[in-house]
Amino acid sequence: MSDGLIGIAALFGLFGLIILRVPVAIALGLVGLLGYAAIDGWERALIAAGSTPYDLTDKYSLTVVPLFVLMGAVASRSGMSAELYRAANAMFSGLRGALAMATVGACAGFGAICGSSLATAATMTRVAVPEMRRWGYDERIATGVVASGGTLGVLIPPSVVLVFYAIISEQGVPQLFAAALIPGLIGAVLHIVVIAAIAILQPERMPKSAVMSALERLRALVGLWKMLILFGIAVGGIYSGYISPTEAAAIAALVAIIIAFATRTLTVKQLMEAFLETIWTTGMLFFIIIGAFFFAYFMALTQLPNSLSEWVQGLQVGPWVVILMMIVFYIVLGCFLDAISMILITVPVFLPLALSIGFDPIWFGILVLVVVEVGMITPPVGLNIFVIRAQMPDIALSDVYWGIVPFLAAAGGLIALLMLFPRLALWLPELLY
Repeated sequence: MSDGLIGIAALFGLFGLIILRVPVAIALGLVGLLGYAAIDGWERALIAAGSTPYDLTDKYSLTVVPLFVLMGAVASRSGMSAELYRAANAMFSGLRGALAMATVGACAGFGAICGSSLATAATMTRVAVPEMRRWGYDERIATGVVASGGTLGVLIPPSVVLVFYAIISEQGVPQLFAAALIPGLIGAVLHIVVIAAIAILQPERMPKSAVMSALERLRALVGLWKMLILFGIAVGGIYSGYISPTEAAAIAALVAIIIAFATRTLTVKQLMEAFLETIWTTGMLFFIIIGAFFFAYFMALTQLPNSLSEWVQGLQVGPWVVILMMIVFYIVLGCFLDAISMILITVPVFLPLALSIGFDPIWFGILVLVVVEVGMITPPVGLNIFVIRAQMPDIALSDVYWGIVPFLAAAGGLIALLMLFPRLALWLPELLY
């Protein structure tokens, strides 16, 4: 069997193991080991398996991951999500659908200090859905806006998913953070536009909220000071070029702990829980990325990415057709995997193909990030949907599905804008770096 056929068989085997519910990290490592041995022998495969964990975890750039995870864990336990929601609600008070718009704003803000769509969706389900239900919102709107708004959590920097893309694609973290900012803000605006359209076409689904006084708005907006400080350190510090991503993450995590204790919103027990969550999450992520890198080494050995590029060029289809095919693949894959797993599995194969047909790796990373998050909310298995369902078991799963549908227009609009205007993702990195 040729090396290329071994690579194809390995891909089918990988997806078969995932369908059988084998953990992604184990599936990646096992397929990579067996495939490596089939091509280069067991001795070299075992040597590679032994050296890969050290070679990978020795990378200084990976130290940013546990620090950003810790910052998000502390922020979640210290009530910053509720403060964000109150501030966002104050901004939109008096408008029909204000609570739904506030949810989008809070998701975007919490994503800036959390970096995970699943964590954002879980947190905002507890904060926003009960409030919207209390005010008489249609349950489909309430759950749909949280599920879709949660996808903003990995797009607006800092984003742990972008850190992993940076490592596997050998691109700069600051450049990717800069590239994600404008598309992330546009994505939030598009969600609000969808809510406004529903409010006009079906006003009975979203009641009009009371107008807050100027003093009430000011009091609520003052609650944003914690998030603004953390965002300024974590992202502003990186953009300035004076500190590295790891240094920015370390300072931001420490400041988050200091603020939480100073404002008496965090106990020692909760801090210990945040540390344990950080250890557990980081260990899980590192386990996945070790398996993914070993799988990537095996893919390079098969020359499958080069063969795929040659095959696509032989089809004589336009570059945008290839990108559309990738988008469809990612959306389908998102029904079964989380964003990090999708990126780690597919980027070693798809990035060389994208580069061979003339696309920029920074732009491609942002597009992939948007598309994998769409997969997180598409039926029948979108993971964000099940996070919400687990938090609100009394809401019918069909209602969550139907609630997602209008917001797919926002995601589709952002994908279309990125394809029509690539400089939305490239302008800020070029300006800053």
